[in-house]
Amino acid sequence: MRAVVCASLLFLTASAAIAQDFPKRPITMIVPFAAGGPTDTVARVTAENMGRLLGQQVIVENVAGAGGTLGSNRVVRAEPDGYTLLLHHLGLATAVTLYRKLPFDPTTDLKPVGVVSDANMAIIARPDYAPNTLAEVIADIKARGDHVTFAHSGLGAASQLCGMLFMAAVQKQMNVVPFRGGGPVLQALMGKQIDLGCEQATTAAPLVQANSVKSYAVTSAKRLPSMPNVPTSAEAGLLGMEISVWHGIYVPAKTPDSIVQVLTKALAEALKNPALASRFADIATDPTPDKATPQILRETLKSEIDRWRPMITAVGQYAD
Repeated sequence: MRAVVCASLLFLTASAAIAQDFPKRPITMIVPFAAGGPTDTVARVTAENMGRLLGQQVIVENVAGAGGTLGSNRVVRAEPDGYTLLLHHLGLATAVTLYRKLPFDPTTDLKPVGVVSDANMAIIARPDYAPNTLAEVIADIKARGDHVTFAHSGLGAASQLCGMLFMAAVQKQMNVVPFRGGGPVLQALMGKQIDLGCEQATTAAPLVQANSVKSYAVTSAKRLPSMPNVPTSAEAGLLGMEISVWHGIYVPAKTPDSIVQVLTKALAEALKNPALASRFADIATDPTPDKATPQILRETLKSEIDRWRPMITAVGQYAD
């Protein structure tokens, strides 16, 4: 017993010493998606502000591929020293069900640092789509079923998940058309090739404002400043359609808690910065300093895995 106690004290002392020296060099933040998208922007703004507080540069590296699993797996396999971070979104929770051969378990192979932000979705359509309200859209779907086309930006994308939730809410299947990215989806909508889509407000808002696409509802609990005239899905009469593209930061599972505490503190402080909030507002994203804790991110990840598993299983669309 004495040996165990002594070993524990030595471990705690060593961990505290490591935390006092951390960080001594630049930190890498892995974004498992291509540069230029909303998640990449969230990462770069967050990394810049965390770096100032930590006294070391936080460098964003894009490791895209396999729906975010390549970059995530790199972090899982990285040294658990706090110098490799993962910034991922809702897709980390859905990957557990979507991928038959996921090479890691995000609930055990990654350690949460904290939630970073929430971004909302908008239900949009081609500019000449006849319905003018969400109720009319639902009536059209119920009448024409899979003759109504719905586009999403790829397996595991938030737009695909939003479509699943939408079809479950209206209890009718549409003709789902996958694209390779949100850009092609928006081009197809503006080109009047597809009826409907559900894209992040980040990219949808400018097109709505320019009347390049029609908008029916946002999936948030309250209206968005970037689209004040667009009702929430609940206001439009469709309950159960709330979905946010939340982002979180993780480290390898064996990273010492003392280092995680340093990172969590820097994240929470960074998210309180008015300059960061302003830049997030430009992309219709809300910083979440009140959720920037390991416990809340852990609970969020688990609850989202549980939420999406039955819907994904019912659709039966998987990736190897």
